[in-house]
Amino acid sequence: MFHSNAGEAMLNHSGDVADPTAAALKGAIQLGIGYAVGNLSSKPDRDVLMQDFSVVESVFLPSEGSTLTPAHHFPDFRLKTYAPLAFRYFRELFGIKPDDYLYSICNEPLIELSNPGASSSWFYLTSDDEFIIKTVQPKEAEFLQKLLPGYYMNLNQNPRTLLPKFYGLYCIQCGGATIRVVVMNNVLPRAIKMHYKYDLKGSSYKRRASRKERTKPSPTFKDLDFQEMHEGLHFDPDTYNALMKTLQRDCRVLESFKIMDYSLLLGIHVLDRKPLSRGSRCDSRKGQKVLYSTALESIQGNVKHPEPVADDDTLGGIPAKHKDETLLIFLGIIDILQSYRFIKKVEHSWKALVHDGDTVSVHRPSFYADRFLKFMSSTVFKKTHPLRGASSKRKRFSLYAIKSASQEVLSPPKEESKEEKKAQSMDNLDGTSHVCTSVSSSDLSMNL
Repeated sequence: MFHSNAGEAMLNHSGDVADPTAAALKGAIQLGIGYAVGNLSSKPDRDVLMQDFSVVESVFLPSEGSTLTPAHHFPDFRLKTYAPLAFRYFRELFGIKPDDYLYSICNEPLIELSNPGASSSWFYLTSDDEFIIKTVQPKEAEFLQKLLPGYYMNLNQNPRTLLPKFYGLYCIQCGGATIRVVVMNNVLPRAIKMHYKYDLKGSSYKRRASRKERTKPSPTFKDLDFQEMHEGLHFDPDTYNALMKTLQRDCRVLESFKIMDYSLLLGIHVLDRKPLSRGSRCDSRKGQKVLYSTALESIQGNVKHPEPVADDDTLGGIPAKHKDETLLIFLGIIDILQSYRFIKKVEHSWKALVHDGDTVSVHRPSFYADRFLKFMSSTVFKKTHPLRGASSKRKRFSLYAIKSASQEVLSPPKEESKEEKKAQSMDNLDGTSHVCTSVSSSDLSMNL
């Protein structure tokens, strides 16, 4: 469901989008974003100032057109663009050229995706698989705008992150409906089949996929399902250490902003089941490649001036093992626009009365981060212990081997090394190492 003004007539959510109003709404989103990005081309490049984060530009686009706007066949609508100069800088940070951004979003109709979560958001995918357009609630849009200065200061320092990357925030008022959409990176490429999908929080309370979800062609399972269906995903030591280091850093950033209730979206492709097959629509993935957009690029740690390493076969998946199966893993942290507001405190309080409080997904941010990390490091992701007598040359099979030979991605890692030390306990992480931001805690917490 959208913002309360949207009404049920805007979208037919019972199946395929057939309501012409729904098509008009998607068209207005594409036209609006195209106009906003094109309008920016007339503004000179300059450093982003603090006040740029709070700017909201508004323009009315009548169907007959005006001296400033093009004519179109959609109903009249108003477009609001949030922090346009700041988001332009962020897109440049990830190597997204304006023409490529426009081509991805506006060239072909958007693809509507189902939403397995409880956020009531709707998702649209660009035809080239690069960007997700997600509807957000008014409070989430407000929170994101307040979050921008400090959040992107962190991204500027650490572009290799599993946190979502936001490329634009817009509001469309069309036909009596008001929706807000954010453009972000796509975590799970549709060009490669995901044999398993999980939404993981590190909680056990109601963390099992519903019967309705399980009947879908590609269901999204949850924490309890993972523990029953998988015995952990095994990575070579270098990959495991880089992955956990990235997750630790990202969780501490979220904790510093009082953000919680986020999830790890995890996609698993089993290489042994069938050769990597690519659908016809995958041919549109040519030329443009957003920097640091794949799972493999997101965890590669301290490499100076890195080059994108995703290839045509693996699409940047991380090599892993489960029993005798060879896997490619795709993952990212999602749903970060939840701050620990009063409503969350109340929600946790009443749940804790009837359930074990430590199993509830809604917790204070520091506890949530620690529990999340402990679950990921001990239950979901595990370190492969090297076999004795294996050739030391196999030590080359790590994150960086994919740069030179994609075939090594498809073979299990074998390496000779000393017995790995135990992974550092997630419970003892320093909860005080927060990222300094220009947004105070009081600014980030929102009243009901």
